[in-house]
Amino acid sequence: MEIKLIGSSSPHIRSDETTQKIMLDVIIALMPALAASMYYFGFKAMVLVLASVISAVVTEYCCQRFMNRPITVTDLSAVVTGILLAFNLPAETPWWIAIVGSAFAIGIVKQVFGGLGFNFLNPALAARAFLMASWPHYLSGGFIDPAVDAVSSATPLALLKGTASGQLPSLWDMFMGNIPGVIGETSAILLLAGGIYLIYRGTIKWIIPVFYIGTVAVIALITDASTLPYHILGGGLILGAFFMATDYSTSPVTDKGKVIFAVGAGLLTMFIRKMGGYPEGVSYSILLMNILTPMIDKYIKPHVFGVATGGKKNEK
Repeated sequence: MEIKLIGSSSPHIRSDETTQKIMLDVIIALMPALAASMYYFGFKAMVLVLASVISAVVTEYCCQRFMNRPITVTDLSAVVTGILLAFNLPAETPWWIAIVGSAFAIGIVKQVFGGLGFNFLNPALAARAFLMASWPHYLSGGFIDPAVDAVSSATPLALLKGTASGQLPSLWDMFMGNIPGVIGETSAILLLAGGIYLIYRGTIKWIIPVFYIGTVAVIALITDASTLPYHILGGGLILGAFFMATDYSTSPVTDKGKVIFAVGAGLLTMFIRKMGGYPEGVSYSILLMNILTPMIDKYIKPHVFGVATGGKKNEK
């Protein structure tokens, strides 16, 4: 029997981890928050998620066929992008907005730059920014209050900033998710559960979520301690910190780089929330740090084995 040996250059990594397994872990981690979105917002949330996921998968397949690339829709990365984009939409958003957003996320942000691993921006967040610029009236209003099933309720961060009038919800409601907001960011406890699952599985590291949320907490504590729980539990901080800022393609490689990335995102988030005209800042903060990631990786990198800091080989 002929034995064929395959020669390849180093490094030689043996691991049973695949893109599909990693993405499946992310989908499992998102399931509790997805169930909560359907419980609080009903059929509208399910329609948005389905429209977004189907659009993402179909767009990826069509782009890869058109560009003569291997068809990789079974790796589930497009499914994750579709779910995350839907999570960033209010329940009253028309279904076609989700379809357009997912097509933009996959076709423009991901496939144009080479596909999975080559995109320099988080596709779901870039699509959200595109939709916000194109149809702001759909994405900045129409928030349903699950407690009374009423449209045009203000989010906790909008109330905190003073851009809307009303009474802040209880911390218990914020923790459980019984508050107005986009469909995937409301239930803090279920998002935390999903994030802890990803850390336990080794899918993500704890560094970015802890330093990102910690930076926001420190600034909130310094500026106005009474607003601390609302800045942590309100808005998309937990969703962004665990599920989008940790994206492999758009976050730094080294642990030190991850700390810089997370602290920078936290500072930008609070700057936008405190000084900007927009009550939320997570999406734009992560996107800005995505842009800075190549520079962080350039200057914060491990030393090559056998080479001193100055670039000269160790002589012993």
